[in-house]
Amino acid sequence: MNKVLYDTEYLQLKGTAAKSGNQWVYAHRPNVSNVVVILPIYKDEILFLIEERPPLTAENRGKYCIGLPAGLVGDERKGETIQDAIKSELLEEAGLHADRIEIKVDKAAGSSGCISETCVLAMAYIKDRNLISTPVDDGGVIVDRVWVKKENVLKWLDKKNAEGCVISSSTLGILFYLFAEDKK
Repeated sequence: MNKVLYDTEYLQLKGTAAKSGNQWVYAHRPNVSNVVVILPIYKDEILFLIEERPPLTAENRGKYCIGLPAGLVGDERKGETIQDAIKSELLEEAGLHADRIEIKVDKAAGSSGCISETCVLAMAYIKDRNLISTPVDDGGVIVDRVWVKKENVLKWLDKKNAEGCVISSSTLGILFYLFAEDKK
């Protein structure tokens, strides 16, 4: 049985029994139905976000994180669908409109031993890279946006990782599907 151990407006610390009978403690977002992670693709380029994530910097894991436009489903817009969230987050964080969206995974876990949330991993195909609106910095979290040619993505990520950047697991997950399409 799940038990709330600590409760805030946006995050709970909960406990549940593991198969062994030991208590398993995890984080849970009570106001969110899902998370969307979007891989923006324009011709042969991918848009990455350079982010300063407080939990990573607080624990000295890395100053920057390589991520993608992403967001919580239903936290600000009640009744929001996955498709609506993908469109909203792409517009908010990248200033772009997707002409076509493909959901590749509807339940990916980033840290299944620590948090209950799952992510929808989607590709957003963009025909016009001109900004529709000025992207937000998400409270100072997003420090830069970088377009990288698809053929250079792996080298670029290796370089950023060698420089001390953390690469989000959801970013790596959706990139798997991008490169797997080339093998079909």
